Amino acid sequence: MFEQLKEDIEVVLQRDPAAKTKLEVALCYPGLHAIWLHRIAHSMYKHGWILFPRLINTFSRFLTGIDIHPGAKLGRGLFIDHGMGVVIGETCEIGINVTLYQGVTLGGTGKEKGKRHPTIGDNVVVASGAKVLGSFLVGANSKIGSGSVVLTEVPPNSVVVGIPGRVVTQNGRRIDEPEDGIDLNHNLLPDPVAEYEAALDSHMKIIDDRLKGLEKMIIAKNKETLSNDSTERKG
Repeated sequence: MFEQLKEDIEVVLQRDPAAKTKLEVALCYPGLHAIWLHRIAHSMYKHGWILFPRLINTFSRFLTGIDIHPGAKLGRGLFIDHGMGVVIGETCEIGINVTLYQGVTLGGTGKEKGKRHPTIGDNVVVASGAKVLGSFLVGANSKIGSGSVVLTEVPPNSVVVGIPGRVVTQNGRRIDEPEDGIDLNHNLLPDPVAEYEAALDSHMKIIDDRLKGLEKMIIAKNKETLSNDSTERKG
């Protein structure tokens, strides 16, 4: 048990540059507190207890702002950074070394019974405000961009952005991985809005150049007409 607690603290120290000491992490990180309380609730939930695990969940949500259903399965090395507004549904399964940022929802899309929440593979990063909704797999080593809404399965080693979420990178673009295999640089995701604006600017430049060329032709034609009129009058 104590080895697990030490490992949890080390995970935070490794992934959050703002974390300074073990004592600070143990006392001041709500994501860590939510995970610890969830372990107690989940252990009871697996043995058929319903009310007490839900009471622990309610207390945890009040204390941390993080809502993890007692039925959710969390892998080792989970890091919930900041944490406020994170929601993890009952049938959600999270792999090893996953990172979640504030405002993330791992939820369902309806009232169906059974498996209705996503399965998150190992080393996945889900950036702030992203929503992953439905019963499907987010493949290992993938990144979900901030504010994305993901409704379909994500292949391994992918980058997903947008509403609805779409894969913009998958194995094709070389991304140097750190030695521990966990890449937290979700700020380097491609920006589809910026790409669209760049394409629009390019098209506008083409139209502008054509209009300038047409304007020159009209001016030249007018000069020619005026010159012809002047010649006819003199004649």
